[in-house]
Parts: sequence; structure tokens; C-alpha cells
Amino acid sequence: MTATDETTTGTVEMEPRRPDLLPPWHTPEREALQLQARAFAMDEVLPVANELDPQKGEIPQRILERLGELGYFGITVDQEHGGLGLGVFEYCMVSEELARAWMSVASILARSQGMGTSVADPDRRAALLRRSAGGSWIGAVALSEPDAGSDLANVQTRAVRDGDEWVITGHKRWCGNAQAADFIQVLVRVADPEPGESRSRGLRNVLLAKERGSFPPGLSGYPIDKVGYHGFLTWDLTFDGVRIPADDLIVEVGGDSGDGDGGGRAGFAEAQKFLNTARVHTAARAVGLARAAVEDTTTYLQEREQFGHPIGDFQALRFALAEMAAQVEESRAFYRQVAHLLDVGVPCEREAAMVKLQATEMAVRVTNQAMQLHGGNGYTTERQVERHWRDARLTTIFEGTSEIQKRIISDRMLPRSPLT
Repeated sequence: MTATDETTTGTVEMEPRRPDLLPPWHTPEREALQLQARAFAMDEVLPVANELDPQKGEIPQRILERLGELGYFGITVDQEHGGLGLGVFEYCMVSEELARAWMSVASILARSQGMGTSVADPDRRAALLRRSAGGSWIGAVALSEPDAGSDLANVQTRAVRDGDEWVITGHKRWCGNAQAADFIQVLVRVADPEPGESRSRGLRNVLLAKERGSFPPGLSGYPIDKVGYHGFLTWDLTFDGVRIPADDLIVEVGGDSGDGDGGGRAGFAEAQKFLNTARVHTAARAVGLARAAVEDTTTYLQEREQFGHPIGDFQALRFALAEMAAQVEESRAFYRQVAHLLDVGVPCEREAAMVKLQATEMAVRVTNQAMQLHGGNGYTTERQVERHWRDARLTTIFEGTSEIQKRIISDRMLPRSPLT
């Protein structure tokens, strides 16, 4: 911590300490990227968040343009296609810094990074990768349905081949950024499983290219009014005969050949692969939110005076802050480790579930404690801590609930009896 102004009691006020990038993760390039992202988050994103989040406002175009200029939409896209050519570690590190200011800005990054580019034609794929890295190919993902959230194998939205087109009919829910996106990647059923086959057989991802700010013919929806996670709208969508070109299938590595015959589980497998990275990314965002709560509380405990002292003098409050900070550091170390495993290609579905579970539940606890330490002021929109709490509460739900993470972990620890 560094000393700043003296308070009215004569005590030297201390600024919150920002996290360092220490060995074994430190490199000069990573440190420069971290500091760049931190300055952008605090100087440009945070003031916008403080203004727009209380109004449920959307991320302004100028912030999206700056994200593109900084290269953050293409952190994991190779340099050949205009990206930074970095890994999940850097992606999560930058996202923590952005989430400390406004989680929605950290989240919009997940709608690029090469998503929606895995088409069969190599020239088109290369062009879409360049657009993704530059921020002109920002998407949305339509996985969940009213009756298929945790149980993605139950997806019922149907794509039927009609000549050189697919015709999509069904109902999707929880599709963030759908209207503002350049495309929507939709998990659909192209065939039904045969008796004895996995329920996920016959699922594919299709690419619905569209104009920003509108829906194509046959697609309608309404924005879901959320408690938090403002910055972009989350949609309930109805597909009523939406037509897309037959070639607009996402070609999954190791899955079907791309002809759309539904002979495998490619769509489901691709969704699960996407969710592994998304869960580590969610852990990093949760750490950013909890860190914001710790930093804001550190400042508040020095500003607020009762009984002739800053309330930070009282041991109970000091110890509560210490516990909060320790929990944030623990989760940060864990997400960095799992991000590294993903980067070096180590299978880590269990670890991704663990870090998502641990970090998001931690963020709920820490932001809740931060509100308590703010007292009545924490239960107002005059302070940022209520935003951190609202956004943290969602992290235990999206990208797989805490209960689903526990199931993933336990299934890899214990066999199931034949009677189950």
C-alpha cells in the first residue's frame, strides 16, 4: 500500500493495493498488458460504469471501439489474423482487470476471441477471424432454452435442411447481446438420437449472421429484465422459420464432417469445450468483482468515522477485510493455474469446474461482506459495492450453476452404482 492524504484524525490514509503479477507467471510482456488493461479499466471503463449501470445502460460504442484498438477482442486469436496471439491466461488476466471496473465489459470479450469463425471455407474463416480480432465480428451464443439450461442435451430447437438452406424453429433463452451482435451461434437439433444412443447425439451449432441492432426475418424476442449484469441486453428468442445458408454450420474439430447429417455429438462436444474456457473466464471475472469490493471497502473503512475514529480502527472490521482479501488471492492463484493448464493442453474439465465453483461462491461471500462493512451506505446506489454484489450473484448461475460444477467434480471422483 502507498500513503496518500491525511484524514481529519491525522491518520495516514492508504490506497488499496492492486495485485502484482509474481513468479512463476510474471513476464515483462504480461506485466505491460496487465498495467495497460488496469489503466484502461480504471480511467475509461469505471466512470462509464458508474454513470450507465444505474440506468441499465448498454456499453457505449466508444468503449467497444477502444477494446478493438487495444486488441482485446483478439487476445487468443493468432497474430496471422490480427490477434494478439496469446493464451487463456492473458485473456483471464485482462478480464479480471476489466471486471474490477464493470463485469459487462469483461464479458463482451467472450463474444469474440474467434467465436463464430469455424466455418468450412478456409478463406471465409480467415476473414471472420480478422474481423473477430478487430471487434467487427462480435457475437452471441444461444445455448439454453426454457427447458434446457443445465441439461443441454435436452435442446429442442430444430434445424431442418431445405435445399441449400437450414430452417430453424424453436425457443432460446438467456442469449446475451443477441440484438447488438453481428452473429448468433445457435445450438440446434438436426437429428433425433436412436434408442440407446446419447441424448446429445444429433446436436449441431449453426451460424446465424445478421445486422447489428436488428433481427432477421423469422427471429423475434424480448429483453429479460435482470437484477444486474447490465451493459448489454439478455434476450428471450423465438425462431420461427429462420433461414440460413446450408454452409453456415460450425465445423467442430473431431466432430462431424460438416455435412450436417447429425451422425455424432459434435455440437454438444463443442458447447462443452466452450464452457470449459468460459468457466475459467467466469472465475477471473468473479475475482475482479470481489477485488473491487475489497478495494472499495479498504477506502471506505478509512473514510467513515464513528466514535471519533475511522471504522477501520476496529479489529472486527479489520479482520473481516483481511479474510476477504485472503479469499480473493486464493481464487486468483487457482484461476491462473487452471488457465495455464488450458494453455498447455492439459485436460482439466474437473479443475475448470472447481475454480468456477470456488471463485464464484467466494465472490458472493466477499461482496456480501463488503456491503455489510459499508453499513447503510452499502445498500444504496450511491456506492459501487451494490453493483459488485448484484453482478457477483450471477456468476454462481451462468456458465453452469454451482450445483452443476459439483456434479462435474463428483462424477470424476466417485463411480455411480448400477442402481443409479
